[in-house]
Amino acid sequence: MGLLSRKVTCNSHGQDSSYFLGWQEYEKNPYDEVKNPKGIIQMGLAENQLCFDLLESWLAKNPDAVSFKREEQSIFKELALFQDYHGLPAFKKALVDFMAEIRGNKVSFDTDHLVLTAGATSANETLMFCLAEKGDAILLPTPYYPGFDRDLKWRTGAEIVPIQCSSSNGFQITKSALEAAYQEAQRKNLRVKGVLVTNPSNPLGTTMSRNELDLLVNFVTDKEIHLISDEIYSGTVFSSPAFVSIMEVLKDRKLENTQVWERVHVVYSLSKDLGLPGFRVGAIYSNDPIVVAAATKMSSFGLVSSQTQYLLSAMLSDKKFTKEYISKNHKRLQKRQNKLVSGLEKAGISCLESNAGLFCWVDMRHLLSSNTFEAEMELWKRIVYDVKLNISPGSSCHCTEPGWFRVCFANMSEDTLKLAMQRLKSFVSSITIDNQTHQDLKNMRKKNRTKWVFRLSFQSFHDREQGER
Repeated sequence: MGLLSRKVTCNSHGQDSSYFLGWQEYEKNPYDEVKNPKGIIQMGLAENQLCFDLLESWLAKNPDAVSFKREEQSIFKELALFQDYHGLPAFKKALVDFMAEIRGNKVSFDTDHLVLTAGATSANETLMFCLAEKGDAILLPTPYYPGFDRDLKWRTGAEIVPIQCSSSNGFQITKSALEAAYQEAQRKNLRVKGVLVTNPSNPLGTTMSRNELDLLVNFVTDKEIHLISDEIYSGTVFSSPAFVSIMEVLKDRKLENTQVWERVHVVYSLSKDLGLPGFRVGAIYSNDPIVVAAATKMSSFGLVSSQTQYLLSAMLSDKKFTKEYISKNHKRLQKRQNKLVSGLEKAGISCLESNAGLFCWVDMRHLLSSNTFEAEMELWKRIVYDVKLNISPGSSCHCTEPGWFRVCFANMSEDTLKLAMQRLKSFVSSITIDNQTHQDLKNMRKKNRTKWVFRLSFQSFHDREQGER
């Protein structure tokens, strides 16, 4: 152990939470309709598998892109040799155009401000390296994606201070919560360098309101700190209210030539919107040239392959395809989300009302044996080991209220989702029966105790009467 670094041997990687432990249990016993029908169904994976037919159809119609040809001439050698880590110009142009299209072309993006990274994980960590270090803190609203404890802290040395949000207002950010988090960081002798939000939210599945976005801009302006908007779910918004990018807010408020303009950064990825996490395509968009220059240098540690860039530049440049894909993706996500919500309702379980993402924020507080996080973990373990569903407990997302869970719906077939809901309904019914039996037993004991007290009192009264006579 003495020959290893402290980074390797310390327990600061953030992967010992129940979020990752649930994944480990799933991998030991994964559900398969044929090979392992009694296995664990993976509902902890925010993956979009609903539109692969659209992607595969495009690939079949565009064999040149797949076989790395340009005008029927092979460019394999060109792509296989060294490429500048600034990225292929054609891909960067196609990517910023796709980002604008998702946002209704209400904002545009400049390729000179874009840095390609190996996924959003790399993008977020790279931004942390640019903005913060040991002794610094980033404020995050709760509940938040459990992977941030690893992505933002482990190698950078920065800390996370939660902005405590509650179900009383749908977990929306408030001014008082922002100020409380800022003061908490100062009490811990941490220098606040910025606020990071996911919009749409993971795990809530909701878009941030315009009021929240304005509040954030005002807050970071007042404190002279950074704002990171992780918008990797921006293309998954399937119902109103519409998604509003932080860049749109800055534009509408005419903040282009102010200091806050350079302190706002956007993270994006094709993992969720296009359903391609395995392609490892992420991006940082920043108006600060110093951040762009530093992040570009850092990106050499996690590049996107030239072959991937070439293929996706052809796909995203096909405007007929992107228009059809975005439209059908929204419709399919909404339909699938409705099926999850309906299945949960049949089991007597409700969700936070959502309009985006690949998951629902599910309220199981009524199933807890007590209003504690210990009871939440007890319930979670029963769902994983007995019901055989891997879902993510709210405590792994730093939720302040026990009993909330993130449940994913887009990474499985419709039949698998139906089976998952059947399992959950049976489980809830068994809990209800157990609770009713327990309550009936308590009522019977209470009734018997009352009868016994009455008989004892009557006997005492009778004896007293007899004595007086």
